[in-house]
Amino acid sequence: MTNPIAIVLALVIAGAMAVDLYVYGADHMIYLGKKFFALIEWMAFWR
Repeated sequence: MTNPIAIVLALVIAGAMAVDLYVYGADHMIYLGKKFFALIEWMAFWR
């Protein structure tokens, strides 16, 4: 992955998170964060 692609991807993800915070509020982001950490732990099991 080149630097410009990584920067664009990071901006898209940050923009999606900003829209999510604006539409659903912070509680929704906390729920998604907990689920993301559970996914990371599950993926570490398969390593």
